[in-house]
Amino acid sequence: MKKLFYLIALCFFGTFFSQQKIKDYSSIMKSNSIYEIDAFLRDAHPDDPKRFILKPRLIKMLKDYIKTAHPSDQRVKEFQEKIALLRRKSSTRISFDEMNENIRQRQIEKFKKELSDKGGAQAYVTKSYGSAESTEGTVSTASGSSAGMSEDEAAEFQMLMSENPTEHKNKTVKILNSLFDQDPTSKESIVMIENNSDCNMIIRLEGVGNTKYRLAVPAKGDNTIVVNKGDYLFSSLVCGAQYASQKTVQKAVIVSLGGK
Repeated sequence: MKKLFYLIALCFFGTFFSQQKIKDYSSIMKSNSIYEIDAFLRDAHPDDPKRFILKPRLIKMLKDYIKTAHPSDQRVKEFQEKIALLRRKSSTRISFDEMNENIRQRQIEKFKKELSDKGGAQAYVTKSYGSAESTEGTVSTASGSSAGMSEDEAAEFQMLMSENPTEHKNKTVKILNSLFDQDPTSKESIVMIENNSDCNMIIRLEGVGNTKYRLAVPAKGDNTIVVNKGDYLFSSLVCGAQYASQKTVQKAVIVSLGGK
């Protein structure tokens, strides 16, 4: 019994000290590292008094870096975003809702531009029910590998991708309406699939009864579908590898497949 107790105690202290080693902020007040102070502000308790000193210090360090940065320095945009976040709140940690809202806004602009380019920018409905949650992507050209697909599935993929301009416009309008319409009583929601693989894929959604959807997603692209809210089995072949997952769609859902 004593041996078991010592073993448990050893594991506990080992885990504790390893975590302390990974996140040791004991000398944070002496730090001149942007990334170290940023990490502390993300991890520290909201009421930690060190925040009141380190937050303005980090903002100054970020501004000083931007002043002397090369125009093509990609960190400039990242640091500007950190400053904006720090001015709004005490940390640069982005919440799930904020992340999805950022994506939603980018996708709204993308679809508005697509409709505008085709002369139908005023076709969508601009309803507003407060902040929304997720988003959607657009259909790319079907220029990917059919590796892992049978001939029938490859033909099905091409058929799904070859919607006529009117169908595509109507779908885009419906998706835009769904992006704007955040009514919680709505019976529909958006599912966005990101395909990070080198192969074209068809994602299949099977719900209760005969509720089924299928969506062609090109390699290195994304696509979106508006579905009835409910429980679904998501399945697909990703470069020949089987993917299957159960998901409940009650608000916008983003699924990323084929990442390394």
